[in-house]
Amino acid sequence: MNPNPLLGVLFHWLGGLSSASFYVPYKRIRLWSWEIFWLTGGIFSWLLAPWIGAFIGSKDLINVLASVPSHTLLICYLCGAGWGLGGLTFGLTMRYLGLSLGMAVALGLTTVIGTMGPPIFRGTLGALASTSSGQITFLGIAVVVVGIIIVALAGGAKEKQLANVSGDAQVPDRGEFHLKKGILIALFSGVMSSFFAFGLDAGGPIREATAAAGTGPLWVGLPVLCVVLAGGFTTNFIWCAWLILKNKSAGEWTGKTAAASDIKTPLLANYLLAALGGTLWYFQFFFYTMGESQMGKYGFSSWTLHMASIILFSTLWGFALKEWKGTANKTQFMVWLGIGTLVISTVIIGVGNMLAT
Repeated sequence: MNPNPLLGVLFHWLGGLSSASFYVPYKRIRLWSWEIFWLTGGIFSWLLAPWIGAFIGSKDLINVLASVPSHTLLICYLCGAGWGLGGLTFGLTMRYLGLSLGMAVALGLTTVIGTMGPPIFRGTLGALASTSSGQITFLGIAVVVVGIIIVALAGGAKEKQLANVSGDAQVPDRGEFHLKKGILIALFSGVMSSFFAFGLDAGGPIREATAAAGTGPLWVGLPVLCVVLAGGFTTNFIWCAWLILKNKSAGEWTGKTAAASDIKTPLLANYLLAALGGTLWYFQFFFYTMGESQMGKYGFSSWTLHMASIILFSTLWGFALKEWKGTANKTQFMVWLGIGTLVISTVIIGVGNMLAT
């Protein structure tokens, strides 16, 4: 099957929609601490869904993974663990830098490093940049970064305006603002979060073995996710386990909470919502691997499309949930400008990939 970059862009948009939507079920979980619902949903995100998806979508999964060199599996696993560290420190970035500067630095770095890193390490960047299709693709990547900055600035303005209207501290306490510490954490978060892209790139031998076993091109990336996400699960499990021990919150899994005794925890609903949110989270990379399979020799641009679509649909969800209600017209114009920029960037990248094929 010949690559179809426009179909690849569509798959990446579906992945971005899944990623932007996964927290909606989480917000409806009641009487569970963050570490409880995050780990419960994560069991579906990082363990159950990847293996179920790979067993269904690929052939001879166990033998394929057993045939791959152990160092390949280790690299993929460690990259997943590194990505987990980046995600866990993203909240600290927002705390010390605020929304606009924190998002711009962390997400901008993640996008650029996760996209440009693999071809740089492979030594193919120069050859790609020497072609007109490659130049168009790199232009699209640059436009994504501009879009991220615009959306981040709009988000920062929104939080300040809503805080002024409500009187609530909806922005990080300026007493906590610490530029040097925030920049260092943002650098760490941005670099480590990009490791997911390196893990997927390192999974080339797994994809080759999966294809040799008879799996179609759309599904060859699914076994790679099993290994990379296992690393992400390890990092998140350790952090959540420490919080559970610290906060003594393990009883919440069986309905024991610190709330009043007459309030009953909706356990079944909580488990179902956590399962739904966790599965939606996994689907972002389920569609990612499908989209990457259609991008041809510019598969590295998939990471840019992934980040752009997440920010795009997350912002649209914000409008649907009325998070932007009460903001100034200038702020809303700015965020729509950012959304438009991200849409244009995905079109540019799609055109560049089309020219390459």
